[in-house]
Amino acid sequence: MNDHDPLVQVEIFGQTYSLRGAGQAGYLRELAAHVDTRMREISETTRTADTLKLAILVALNIADDYFQVRRSGTRTAERAWSGKAGEFAQILDRFLKEADH
Repeated sequence: MNDHDPLVQVEIFGQTYSLRGAGQAGYLRELAAHVDTRMREISETTRTADTLKLAILVALNIADDYFQVRRSGTRTAERAWSGKAGEFAQILDRFLKEADH
């Protein structure tokens, strides 16, 4: 990923974000849609208005999904998750930084 990669506009929980990811606009949109869905699901059950707390709960839920796959012993699935985990962490980090502003 570098500064020359095109920006991709996504919407997560009513906020628009500009993301950048090495020629993977469709993948970034898919990630954003997944995070948006999870935020909406969790916001309905927790009733919290604090988006930072909500984002952390979503991150924990997604991390739990990842660990469940890891524990299942499925090496192919684990490699797929691990391959994208760094990118997802960067996207989540940007989301949390933008949520602070």
